[in-house]
Amino acid sequence: MQDGGRDLRAYFERGEHRLIHKWMHFFEIYDRHFARFRGTDVRLLEFGVYHGGSLQMWRHYLGERAEVFGADIDPRCLEVQGPGIEVLIGDQEDRGFLASLKQRLPKVDIIIDDGGHTMTQQITTFTELFPHLADGGVYLAEDLHTSYLPAYGGGAWKAGTFIEFSKQLIDQLNAWHSAELTVDEFTRSAHSMHYYDSVLVIEKRKITAPHARMRGVPSFPLNDNEKAVLAKG
Repeated sequence: MQDGGRDLRAYFERGEHRLIHKWMHFFEIYDRHFARFRGTDVRLLEFGVYHGGSLQMWRHYLGERAEVFGADIDPRCLEVQGPGIEVLIGDQEDRGFLASLKQRLPKVDIIIDDGGHTMTQQITTFTELFPHLADGGVYLAEDLHTSYLPAYGGGAWKAGTFIEFSKQLIDQLNAWHSAELTVDEFTRSAHSMHYYDSVLVIEKRKITAPHARMRGVPSFPLNDNEKAVLAKG
């Protein structure tokens, strides 16, 4: 059951854990999309381990049945491993490393990109790992404000940022309805896209071509096209 992120926020505020660095409005977003996984055999993979506090937080929030994995380029992050928490060392911009993750890990239910936040890192990680997300899973990319910051390769409306990349995904989500677009694997597997300040959440689910139906008694005469739709039931 969702609690608006209060449990996550309370855990964060206690401060008895390893160091965590989060924007405060993220907690509600996490809870909105992750609450249904609590108490289940969920697998979570987070890019960007930092001091390990976030991995501890996910273990607390999701429960003892959760398997929590962290990926980071800094080998010191191996020190933060613990019960139910495993850290894998590599560069998220390296497609070879990302391929090794897919070989090492079964499909995961939650992927969080809180890594280096550069455009290449974010786009490469999504391109490689979204196919490894389990059906019914959630992909959450955060700190997307870097798409507007030159230091990270960003800039408003700049080609090649993750935000501009994600705008193309909106088109693919709706590709069923366009003669100019081609339905692809993203179209067939992306149930929804949710934008927040600095965050994009994509929920994955098998999708078939949408169709419309009519049911009920007409109040006014129908044209031939409407009659044909109603006749299909």
